[in-house]
Amino acid sequence: MLKWIVLLFFGSTILFVFIYRYCPVYVTPLMIIRCVQQVSHGEKLKLRHHWVPITEMSEDLPIAVMSSEDQRFMEHHGFDFTEIGHAIKERQQGKRERGASTISQQTAKNVFLWNGGGWFRKGLEVYFTALIELCWGKQRIMEVYLNSIEMGDGIYGAEAVAQLHFGYPAKELSRANCALIAATLPNPLRFSSKNPSSYMLRRQTWILNQMRYVEKAMKNKD
Repeated sequence: MLKWIVLLFFGSTILFVFIYRYCPVYVTPLMIIRCVQQVSHGEKLKLRHHWVPITEMSEDLPIAVMSSEDQRFMEHHGFDFTEIGHAIKERQQGKRERGASTISQQTAKNVFLWNGGGWFRKGLEVYFTALIELCWGKQRIMEVYLNSIEMGDGIYGAEAVAQLHFGYPAKELSRANCALIAATLPNPLRFSSKNPSSYMLRRQTWILNQMRYVEKAMKNKD
């Protein structure tokens, strides 16, 4: 019995990873969880999501999110051990904890898992991260990430946030718009790209500066 459960798990997960290599991801566990939370709180359902290929997004958006979330995205294979080491060291020193999740890990969590801690969920995240790095490649991971990431209250993906917060398609987002969207990603329910605070504007400026270094590093690698 256990053997068949294990085979079913690995077979089904590999199948879904293979399907999502080519097919748009129209719904994620987080979208469903947020909708359930809205209903349980007696709120109106809010779910704005429109899948678009990465070619229909501003070329500055991937650079902005890498600058904000994962500057070694093109170099690592799903896990940034340099950032993990820094996070462990800061925790040992009693400093404020910071995240070390890569864009690949966040994509695996967004598409296949749920928010929260625990070793079991973290183990699944490692498993799915390794799978998508192996099967998808960097461009597809970025495409799925930019389409599935939460970017506001009931807002998911680049096209939805571009239309709702800036009034035009993701393809027409300016460099400054992209940096502002990326600035919200640590906590998109707290920070808004539509009505940015002074802190958000400072973070936007920092990301714009970082984007130059990320672009330079990518060109040197080519």
